[in-house]
Amino acid sequence: MRQKDKLAAVAIIDLSAPIEPSPSELPEVLRTDLRYADHAQGARDIETMLGVPARLLRDGEGWAVDEFTRLGTHNTTHVDAPWHYNSTIGDERAQTIDELPLEWFHAPGVVLDFTAKDDGDAVTVDEVDAELGRIGHDLRPLDIVLVHTGRDAYYGELDYMARGPGVTADATRWLFDRGVRVMGIDAWGWDAPLHLQAERAVERDEPGVFWAAHQADLPYSQIERLVNLGALPPDGFTVSCFPLRIVGGSAGPTRAVAIVPDDP
Repeated sequence: MRQKDKLAAVAIIDLSAPIEPSPSELPEVLRTDLRYADHAQGARDIETMLGVPARLLRDGEGWAVDEFTRLGTHNTTHVDAPWHYNSTIGDERAQTIDELPLEWFHAPGVVLDFTAKDDGDAVTVDEVDAELGRIGHDLRPLDIVLVHTGRDAYYGELDYMARGPGVTADATRWLFDRGVRVMGIDAWGWDAPLHLQAERAVERDEPGVFWAAHQADLPYSQIERLVNLGALPPDGFTVSCFPLRIVGGSAGPTRAVAIVPDDP
């Protein structure tokens, strides 16, 4: 058999938001800032560091380099570790991002369509179960479940973090009980927008309302701020979303992609 016949053709769909400097109006705590040094600066640096003048470099140019001056581990498409949610999970110290099994992050994917949900709506157990039934998918351990809300259309807008439904703690636990360890969403967060959670928590004056799915006491990971879920089939693809290996980190940025076999 010829080599090209052995290798299945695939499409690779980028599920990661671009990393770029934030708008000036964005609050500092949410910002991503970059400093760029061009080839002319690189030539000057080479001469200063190594004594090699620009005339000895191709086109008189040195290296271009870039520096993050602000990039939180949660500032872009990222994977959350259990340590982000609480210091203990199941009465044991919660795992940090560098301690999670790599096999969690390269596994079959499934997309659940909740684009009809309004901002702040709950995504419930019954709705997740019904959507899986609609697309004809039986969950398997380590499936990566992606919740499609369509809120990636607002990525980069100032009100992006105020948009999106929220997956309930019960639905999160239901997925976990079926072997799912990585769950993702194309919105700012897995729970409902923070200001809506805060209003409900204060009004009810009880724990378990604010950040309920995060603090469900489960050792699982979330992928937040995904994009392009609308370009994926419901299932039949692989997600690769390895987080950066940040020792002791609560999260790690990821270049998440979907690997989709071409139609035969």
